[in-house]
Amino acid sequence: MKLRTWFVTLVALATTSALAACAPPSDGGGSDGGGGGADASSATSADDLGGMDALVKAAQDEGELNVIALPPDWANYGNIIKAFEEKYGITINSALPDGASQDEINQAKQLQGKDRAPDVFDLGQSVALANTDMFAPYQVQTFDEIPAEFKDPSGTWVNDYGGYMSIGYDSSKVPDVTSLDDLLGADFKGKVALNGDPTQAGAAFSGVVMASIANGGSADDIAPGVDFFKRLKDAGNFLPVDPTSATIESGQTPVVIDWDYLNAAESAKLPSWKVVVPDNAVVAGYYFQAINKDAPHPAAARLWEEFLYSDEGQNLWLAGGARPVRADAMVKAGTIDKAKYDALPPVNGTPVIPTNDQTEKMAAYLADNWAKAVG
Repeated sequence: MKLRTWFVTLVALATTSALAACAPPSDGGGSDGGGGGADASSATSADDLGGMDALVKAAQDEGELNVIALPPDWANYGNIIKAFEEKYGITINSALPDGASQDEINQAKQLQGKDRAPDVFDLGQSVALANTDMFAPYQVQTFDEIPAEFKDPSGTWVNDYGGYMSIGYDSSKVPDVTSLDDLLGADFKGKVALNGDPTQAGAAFSGVVMASIANGGSADDIAPGVDFFKRLKDAGNFLPVDPTSATIESGQTPVVIDWDYLNAAESAKLPSWKVVVPDNAVVAGYYFQAINKDAPHPAAARLWEEFLYSDEGQNLWLAGGARPVRADAMVKAGTIDKAKYDALPPVNGTPVIPTNDQTEKMAAYLADNWAKAVG
């Protein structure tokens, strides 16, 4: 069973209106990419600049791209960045590689108008939907191949890659895990980490959703998930450390609640690392891609999006174990990396996929209750 098929057949996510407006050209920013003198900061497609060749030239004239919160081992971003730099000769400046989704928004606000501001965002759903006024609408060339439920109609945001929430654990340090309830046992004291703060990080948010589903909650009721983590903390088992490859490999975080593609990547480095998606709590989700409407390198930002949604970019995410949003269209066209696609781990059960409205309501509940329960 492939995640994309489940997403298309089981749910149609509610799309939000395009709230972001293009920023006016700044005195010193933006790129004249041809096409009648159009400015990249107002371009809503490559055609606005005269086509892909003109977009590439404008981006190369800028020469740089600022990305943020993209760990090299997260969904293969290290190789994605390298491939983009080599393909176009554009230098990528990667800030806060271990940052959370909210850090991206905070940095964009703090650095607005500066050359170091992030050009693009890769955000968890709750943070993305709360900040659409910061995004510039843009439709990549493959926009029509992305199902309507995975994009804003104007391209203000577009889902990019997804996966399932999972439990990764070092089988040499803790007993085998089959469910979230196992983590409440005495063998897991001080050993269970969540990837981030769920009020700020998409992975952590979905981890609490998974805990909610496993404890009788739903995408309409995240309270049981918050209660689970309170019980985990009260038992002394919750470890308030943001996990990384280094903390996993050193043994500091022997159990990590995170996306399956991130946990699976650790198995290649640590043979004793195992990954399980609980049958009674299958939670799926996509991340959101967007362009900063105040991007200091607006042409490079748009070229980056074109690259990510090309067959090359989508297959690079797939190589990192993530499910690319264009997978179905690429399977039909024969352009997907079939070996890697067929190797995606099977998942048993019907995925829970929160809608945008459900996500916003759960985010509001977490904002009011997470710190009081776990903080």
